Amino acid sequence: MLTETSLSIWGWGSLGIVLFLITFGPFVIFYLTFYILCFVGGGLVVTLLFGKTNSEKYLEQCEHSFLPPTSTGVPKCLEEMKREARTIKIDRRLTGANIIDEPLQQVIQFSLRDYVQYWYYTLSDDESFLLEIRQTLQNALIQFATRSKEIDWQPYFTTRIVDDFGTHLRVFRKAQQKITEKDDQVKGTAEDLVDTFFEVEVEMEKEVCRDLVCTSPKDEEGFLRDLCEVLLYLLLPPGDFQNKIMRYFVREILARGILLPLINQLSDPDYINQYVIWMIRDSNCNYEAFMNIIKLSDNIGELEAVRDKAAEELQYLRSLDTAGDDINTIKNQINSLLFVKKVCDSRIQRLQSGKEINTVKLAANFGKLCTVPLDSILVDNVALQFFMDYMQQTGGQAHLFFWMTVEGYRVTAQQQLEVLLSRQRDGKHQTNQTKGLLRAAAVGIYEQYLSEKASPRVTVDDYLVAKLADTLNHEDPTPEIFDDIQRKVYELMLRDERFYPSFRQNALYVRMLAELDMLKDPSFRGSDDGDGESFNGSPTGSINLSLDDLSNVSSDDSVQLHAYISDTGVCNDHGKTYALYAITVHRRNLNSEEMWKTYRRYSDFHDFHMRITEQFESLSSILKLPGKKTFNNMDRDFLEKRKKDLNAYLQLLLAPEMMKASPALAHYVYDFLENKAYSKGKGDFARKMDTFVNPLRNSMRNVSNAVKSLPDSLAEGMTKMSDNMGKMSERLGQDIKQSFFKVPPLIPKTDSDPEHRRVSAQLDDNVDDNIPLRVMLLLMDEVFDLKERNQWLRRNIKNLLQQLIRATYGDTINRKIVDHVDWMTSPEQVADSVKRFRDAFWPNGILAETVPCRDKSIRMRTRVAGKTKLLAIMPDELKHIIGAETTRKGILRVFEMFQHNQLNRRMVYVFLEGFLETLFPQYKFRELFNKLHSRSKQMQKYKQKLQTTQAPSLQKR
Repeated sequence: MLTETSLSIWGWGSLGIVLFLITFGPFVIFYLTFYILCFVGGGLVVTLLFGKTNSEKYLEQCEHSFLPPTSTGVPKCLEEMKREARTIKIDRRLTGANIIDEPLQQVIQFSLRDYVQYWYYTLSDDESFLLEIRQTLQNALIQFATRSKEIDWQPYFTTRIVDDFGTHLRVFRKAQQKITEKDDQVKGTAEDLVDTFFEVEVEMEKEVCRDLVCTSPKDEEGFLRDLCEVLLYLLLPPGDFQNKIMRYFVREILARGILLPLINQLSDPDYINQYVIWMIRDSNCNYEAFMNIIKLSDNIGELEAVRDKAAEELQYLRSLDTAGDDINTIKNQINSLLFVKKVCDSRIQRLQSGKEINTVKLAANFGKLCTVPLDSILVDNVALQFFMDYMQQTGGQAHLFFWMTVEGYRVTAQQQLEVLLSRQRDGKHQTNQTKGLLRAAAVGIYEQYLSEKASPRVTVDDYLVAKLADTLNHEDPTPEIFDDIQRKVYELMLRDERFYPSFRQNALYVRMLAELDMLKDPSFRGSDDGDGESFNGSPTGSINLSLDDLSNVSSDDSVQLHAYISDTGVCNDHGKTYALYAITVHRRNLNSEEMWKTYRRYSDFHDFHMRITEQFESLSSILKLPGKKTFNNMDRDFLEKRKKDLNAYLQLLLAPEMMKASPALAHYVYDFLENKAYSKGKGDFARKMDTFVNPLRNSMRNVSNAVKSLPDSLAEGMTKMSDNMGKMSERLGQDIKQSFFKVPPLIPKTDSDPEHRRVSAQLDDNVDDNIPLRVMLLLMDEVFDLKERNQWLRRNIKNLLQQLIRATYGDTINRKIVDHVDWMTSPEQVADSVKRFRDAFWPNGILAETVPCRDKSIRMRTRVAGKTKLLAIMPDELKHIIGAETTRKGILRVFEMFQHNQLNRRMVYVFLEGFLETLFPQYKFRELFNKLHSRSKQMQKYKQKLQTTQAPSLQKR
């Protein structure tokens, strides 16, 4: 039944569809759909239009119903204000000095133009906003200028800046030491050094660490914003500061537009290197300084940059087509460049292979060492330090200090007796007090070193001690009373295998040679590349032998050396005119003949003559150097006469009889005739300074300082003896007391480690010198790391540096420093600084484009040039006082400190903080900076470490 019903439905439905399609056609479905869509769309459009019309009518009714009618006067006033042309008046006075105000106004104008106007005019044409910003900046500058005039800037520039720089250098030095102590075999990276630097900073500062500001750009920007906002609060009127929009605009201009670019530039190592070169542009780079830098460099990038530049220059020189005299010049240049390239390749190879690169260790293991006589060691400040350290290690310090004490006693006794004799000649009243004090001093020396109670006791023949005791009991003491025993002690130190002979085999002896600049780099044969390494000599092949090799050659009868002055000339160096002599040197042997030229001044001849006559006294009666003559015009007659005299001097010097009589003379002769810059033993100024540079013969105070490192009994005895001599000198002359017998305190001022304090914390209130000079001496102490020396040499060097400065500038050194600071802060110099700032950021009135990063090789060569210039300007007198190696290390340490951007930023911020603390002394800027830096990670670690170390002590209580 259901089946029949289903079939009927399907049948009738199919029939209906077929009839519908036959009647209306096959496209009826599409037409039907289109009609339905049109009907629905039309209904929606009608509804939308009807709703829109009714909504507008309703809103219009609401507006007129709920809002009050507008007053007719307000629109009119607005129209009048728009029509009115407002006059802008700007007071251009800022500091009260026109020469400063003009460039400052230009800086303000350029800042607004390049940081505000370029986007503001796209929003509005109303200039009142720009006027308000300009007026706000001017108010801040006026307040700043007023405050600056009220401040005494001398303490800041003479003490605070030097102290901050010295402390920064101390932190860097200690960070380097920590990196070295962690692992001697693995070289620490720059990142490790920066992290360690800030660890040391927080240990020294205790309350602040600037690691976030210096290493995180985001934190640095936040710090500058906060700082600028504080400055605006202090400098702006309250009404302007309360205007947040204005304040934020000015803050961003100062922080991101001025301060941040300036700090970026000042902390860029490449910029600092270029500035150093510019500062000492008048100093010429000499060959020796350049080669020393290459030999000491541990930066492969520097060596590769120099090597590539040398290869480029070689390619250019070889491409030249020349003839005649120019070909010899080009050949010499090619030889020099080949030598430089070879040195760079050898150094790079050793660095890459991990071989030893320390010159001192290399010389100790492979080099031929020069021999320095004991008498020369005892009269040289630098050499004596190392011998003193060695004698303390071997237990022979009593012999050395006895010798030194007797030297001091002899000089002092001679001076006092001369004063006594002069008083006798003048017929003045005589007193026996002088002889009594001399006797007391002699007895003190006897009791301290020679008596049976002496500890330690100097071991000499008993009969000499008995003879001395008898003389002290029955005769007046003389300056020569200890001579016999002192001579025995000297022979003991010279002959005993425990002392001088063993010292020559010790590492301290090698370090001493390095400080004396007598350590010749060893020649390494049979290196990995098969070429061998040679670090000594000259670019020309004829001089590539060490001094020892040359000395051996000179002893061979088959080798003949001949030298003569072939030409003379006149040179002008920075306004100073002098004669220059070209020496042609011939060396002949059985297999070859070589020739080279070297150039010397008369002062070089003079220094060479003084050096050899000091070493070989017999030559002083044979060799006569023509005396120095001052003349106004470099006339040819004079030069020819001088040339003839110097040729005669050379012929006599190189005579075979002279060489055979003094075989050791060849060492000095070859050093003088080598084709290199002559290294003078002592300059004229240093020779004049010898009367007080030698501490052993001129200062009893140095003797008392020397025994500080000895046992207490010995120190107490020496202090007692020096105090007696001090009393005697006080009665006989105040000047002698001040220069010879001033004994510094043996007990330090504080129990804390000076190495963990700021540099200025070591100022001794008992010293009579003014603060500027004292801080400058402390800075030199820090630069050259004199704290590693024993107490005797450290104090002695500081005294000598002080005397050196005073000998140069007299007693007005502090006044000169203060006058220079006054000159630096004068309106003219301030205006010049503002102009330089303006011209640097806006050259020709246009915002400077971002300086493209210079090529790495150029930056590396700039580093080499900067180090070479710094090393070249160091005076020889300084090297003689503190040592050549110490001088090099100190200069290179300072230069290396400036090669880290983060550390430079830290120094800039330290200077800025000190500047603001000086400018606003009544505000607590120190506490403010501590809070701004309180989020430092290093600071948090330090506090946790401090709490951990303090916890056990609190528990015990």
